[in-house]
Amino acid sequence: GLIFQVPSFQGVVVRSLSTSSPHDHPEHGRLVYKGNLAKTVLGVRFFSYSTSIFNLFMMPYIMLKSGIGVESLLVQAAFYGLIGFFTFVTPVTLHILTKGYVIRLYYKDEVDTYTAITYNAILAEKVTVFHQKDVKIPDITKMFTTFYAKTKSMLVNPTLFPNPQDYNHLMGYDKSSFFKFEELEE
Repeated sequence: GLIFQVPSFQGVVVRSLSTSSPHDHPEHGRLVYKGNLAKTVLGVRFFSYSTSIFNLFMMPYIMLKSGIGVESLLVQAAFYGLIGFFTFVTPVTLHILTKGYVIRLYYKDEVDTYTAITYNAILAEKVTVFHQKDVKIPDITKMFTTFYAKTKSMLVNPTLFPNPQDYNHLMGYDKSSFFKFEELEE
């Protein structure tokens, strides 16, 4: 059982050394939201990119070995079309669908600004800072958009906000109900 004890012991040491979590960014404010599909989105996109790269390198080899070049033009076109589709269209589509997926969202109370962390095309974390007044809610429910920050579409899961009030403030729901309450008073 010695083999199993060593890694867990190292894990304990590492954990006790790093007191703050890797997601603590005081400059962004407090963490109000964490997307639970971040690893999945990253994994799927990474897999898609790696298969695309593999396809690009393998295509000339497959052509040489299979003798597709000799056969009919139609078979060749279909083959290229299929490989091309998976090589280029899939990563692009995945990027378009997942680029607005918010991995983490921070909020600064004193300035009423949010910092959204998303993935960019090369799978690096991208920071978008926006003000609550920049938030626009789409008129119709869009599949991969919860709200727009200025012009960028953002996707969050409302149920993952530890504090529902944070979600209400982000979407501006707290303001609209406040005004309705004021009107009732008058």
